[in-house]
Amino acid sequence: MTVADTYRVRARNTAPDSENRIHDDQTAAAYGFRAGLVPGVTVYGYLTVPVIDRFGEDWLARGGMRVRFLEPVYDGEDVVVTLTGNAVSASQQDGTACAAGDVFWPEDAPPSLAQYPDGPLPAVRPAASAESLAPGRTLGTVYTELPLPDPAALLTLSNHFLMQNVVLGPWIHASSEVRHFSLARAGDRVAVRGRVAERFERKGHQFVVLDIIVVADAARIVQHVRHTAIYELRPPAGR
Repeated sequence: MTVADTYRVRARNTAPDSENRIHDDQTAAAYGFRAGLVPGVTVYGYLTVPVIDRFGEDWLARGGMRVRFLEPVYDGEDVVVTLTGNAVSASQQDGTACAAGDVFWPEDAPPSLAQYPDGPLPAVRPAASAESLAPGRTLGTVYTELPLPDPAALLTLSNHFLMQNVVLGPWIHASSEVRHFSLARAGDRVAVRGRVAERFERKGHQFVVLDIIVVADAARIVQHVRHTAIYELRPPAGR
C-alpha cells in the first residue's frame, strides 16, 4: 500500500502590495473572487514541503514538478498538502483541490545556453499584448541575487521575468513545469533568460507560456521552467 505524506499549513497572502493587483482584496473582488489570491508560487512552495521531506536535496538538484493551480487559495485558509507516490496536491479543509502536481526526475540533458540568448530589458515596458508577447520573441534578461534558494523564491523569478518585460493588469499564474539541474545557493548571482513559447485564448482569458532558464555563475543552469499565466483576464461581468 502506498503511504501518503501530509503537510498542513495556514495559507498567507505573501503579495498584497504586489504590482499584480489580483492579490489585492478590492481588485480581486471586482473579478469575482472572495479576496486577494494567495500567489501560485506560494502554493507551489507548500506543495514542495513533503516532496523535500521525502526526497531531500536530490530533488532540488535534479528533480522536477508539473503543477496546475485549480482553485483560488485565500489568506487564512487551512490547506492540506498530500504526497502519495509521485502525486502531490493541495486541498481546502472540505477536500476541494486547489492545486495538483506530479513529481518527476528529468532524464534529458539541460537545455543549451546558446538557445537562450541575453536580451536587454525594455527601457519602457510595453503593455502585455499579442504583439509584445508574440510566440518566439526573446524577452529581456533579469539579473538578481538569490537571498533564499527555496523553491517558492526560485519560481518567483519566473514571475519577475514576465513582470519586468511587460506591463500587466491583474493576472494569474496558471501552471508551471519545473526542472532542476543544479542546486541553488543563497547569494548566487543569477540570470533569468527566456522567450515566449505560446500565446492563446481560452474562455475569454488570454494566456502566455514562457520558456525560461535560470542560470547561476553565468554558466550553470539551475532551473528550466515552462511557465503559464493568464496575462489578461476576461472582463468582469457587467463591464
